[in-house]
Amino acid sequence: MRDVRIEPSAFDPAAELARFAASVPSAGGIVSFLGQVRCDDGVEALEIRHYPPLTLPGFHALADSTAARWPLDGLLLIHRVGMMQPGEPIVLVAAAARHRRDAFAATDHVMDHLKSASWLWKRERTASGWRWIEPREDDHEDLMRWD
Repeated sequence: MRDVRIEPSAFDPAAELARFAASVPSAGGIVSFLGQVRCDDGVEALEIRHYPPLTLPGFHALADSTAARWPLDGLLLIHRVGMMQPGEPIVLVAAAARHRRDAFAATDHVMDHLKSASWLWKRERTASGWRWIEPREDDHEDLMRWD
């Protein structure tokens, strides 16, 4: 089971994870990561932009390469685009596998790619105005460990 989506509106992480878990009954473990808009540092809003002809095909290619690397029963990747408020979910990644280490590694792999090599542009609004968010050096280092 592979579910890869770009969502322009809010989604319910608990419902999505429950649906995913029900679709992979043979999995021995499911690992998930939920990213949400921070409620600290004066963040008032987050906007994520993307280029549709690249984003969804890129997400599918990432899912394909992840599934080729680890024996997964399923992979879930949901990423929001558009305007979001503090506390709202941004991304949900879940991997289901017979063994937990495969599920952990696959989820980590997908997130490292999304943080530093994805087809998304992110900016935050604070009281000082808007600022673009670039991947940090640590994000690039995290990605390099998968080579």
